Amino acid sequence: MMDFFSKFCCIKGSDRKNQGKKDSTWRIFSLKELQLATNNFNYDNKLGEGGFGSVYWGQLWDGSQIAVKRLKSWSNKAEVEFSVEVEILARHSAECHLDWPRRMNIAVGAAEGIAYLHHYATPHIIHRDIKASNVLLDSDFKAQVADFGFAKFIPDGATHVTTRVKGTLGYLAPEYAMLGKASENCDVYSFGILLLELASGKKPIEKLSSTIKRPITDWALPLARERNFSELADERLNGNYVEEEMKRIVFVGLVCADNRPEKRPAMLDVVELLKGDKEKFAALEDDEIFKNTVAADSAAEDSSEIMSEDKEPKQEIEDLKT
Repeated sequence: MMDFFSKFCCIKGSDRKNQGKKDSTWRIFSLKELQLATNNFNYDNKLGEGGFGSVYWGQLWDGSQIAVKRLKSWSNKAEVEFSVEVEILARHSAECHLDWPRRMNIAVGAAEGIAYLHHYATPHIIHRDIKASNVLLDSDFKAQVADFGFAKFIPDGATHVTTRVKGTLGYLAPEYAMLGKASENCDVYSFGILLLELASGKKPIEKLSSTIKRPITDWALPLARERNFSELADERLNGNYVEEEMKRIVFVGLVCADNRPEKRPAMLDVVELLKGDKEKFAALEDDEIFKNTVAADSAAEDSSEIMSEDKEPKQEIEDLKT
């Protein structure tokens, strides 16, 4: 990967007050500043990758957090896309948060969209990159599943396709990340992570230190077993949520993100669970994964072992994408 720019443009958080004005204040960063902020574009700082480049988390000398996009190559299309992204980010208000009813609607709407791809589209489609940034909202805050750049058709009668690994770390199902086996179950896993994000406001992988990372499932499962939903809920909700719905999203999210593919529900069942099917949810709530038993603990340990693999296998996944 080569650097095609020696400088990057960013908007300071304090300048968001001027959103909508044409004379927005821009701050220019040198390449050296961005290298220092991102630890020389360290792999551990990588947040994700799109069609034109990778995005890295960084921290400036004053403690400000920034996102840095490093383009793969230069083209007119890449320049236009980048300019649009910067313009949209300039309009963003950090004080705008989704309330609970909207989060529930997003969960159901996104589930219905994925269920359509899996069960009604001909041939069936695997999205392969379900994540928060690929669920767009219209003017009425209705969810639309977007970005089909990695999508694959599933031939009639096939249970999966073996392919090069594409997608975003933190959302990849273990069997797909390690073996390249893409199936509808992979989308279900990714959607489970998305549900946990919606409920908690946390990222798929939390960086606890320079060497330790924790998957959102490892954090959420013990709290779900304790029925500690106040700790699970996004603090920005300020307690304004329906506990039964929070429970529904968290439990469905954790079952979808089970490391055992055969334990994950089909997306049609996910839709019914999120809409409040009492019989299905009662059976789900009784699942061994939510009980403090030896079997449940064993399943959790299996999950941690897969998600805590050394960085080397993850790097191999990344190499396939570049």
